Amino acid sequence: MIDSINILPVGLRDKEEVIAYVLKTREQLFPMLDHKVIPKDLQEFSSTYVETDLGVFLQARTGQGELIGTIGMMVYNDRFPYFSFTATKIVEVVKLFIEPAYRRSGLATRLVHELKKISQKQGVELLYLHTHPFLTGAYEFWLKQGFDLMLSCEESGFETLHMTLDKTKVIKTDTFNSFMENC
Repeated sequence: MIDSINILPVGLRDKEEVIAYVLKTREQLFPMLDHKVIPKDLQEFSSTYVETDLGVFLQARTGQGELIGTIGMMVYNDRFPYFSFTATKIVEVVKLFIEPAYRRSGLATRLVHELKKISQKQGVELLYLHTHPFLTGAYEFWLKQGFDLMLSCEESGFETLHMTLDKTKVIKTDTFNSFMENC
C-alpha cells in the first residue's frame, strides 16, 4: 500500500487543492482556532513554498491521485523569542497531516525523510518545529525522526513543545531565562 504512494512537491497546479486540504485538516485537528483567519504561509503559499530557494511543500498521493498527506518547510521567522540559533539557514517544519486511513503506515516517516533530503540539497542548517501534547503521538513521532525537545511552554493557551533536529545550534537567550522564571 505505502509503496504505491507518490511524494512530490506542490506546484502551482495543485496549490488550491492542497491549501483546501490543509485548511480542512487543520480545522479538524484544531477546532479551537478561528478558522476565518487564514495562516500567512497559506495566504502567501507560492512565495513561501514554491518560488523560494529555502522551503518546499510536499504532497503524498495514491496511485489514483488522491491527496492523502502533506508536510512543508518554510524559512523560520524568529517568531518565538525564547532562543536564538547559531545557524543562518533555518526552516520551520509545518503542516504534517496524514489521512486517518494511512496513519501508522510509515507515510509520515517517508514525508519527513523526503523533506530532510530536500533541506540538505537546499543547504538548510537547522530544522525547527513545534507540536502540542494533545496531538496524540506527535511528540514521540518527532523524537523518532531525530528531533530533540528544546523547550516546553504555554503559547496562546496551548502547551507547546519546541523541537530541533540539532540542539547544538540553539542558544537560549536572556529572554528565554526570564520567560522560564515566569512559567
